[in-house]
Amino acid sequence: MKLINIGFGNFVSDARIIAIIGPDSAPVKRIVQEAKENAELVDATYGRKTQSVIVMDSGHIVLSALGPDLIGNRFKEGTLDGE
Repeated sequence: MKLINIGFGNFVSDARIIAIIGPDSAPVKRIVQEAKENAELVDATYGRKTQSVIVMDSGHIVLSALGPDLIGNRFKEGTLDGE
């Protein structure tokens, strides 16, 4: 198991990630809203604009202020700290 830095000292397990997507489409906005209503939303943006929505295999949705490309590269490289 490797941890992926999603910004501001927050990490998620690479084995639990299903998808990393942008937040702008209507279906993604619905997914985020439903997760919020069901208490399955983790907001790791620290008040900044959401750039990525990470879908976990547990059904949880994680919001990040880092872009999907950056998180995807960290996922692909398997870096622990994203550096």
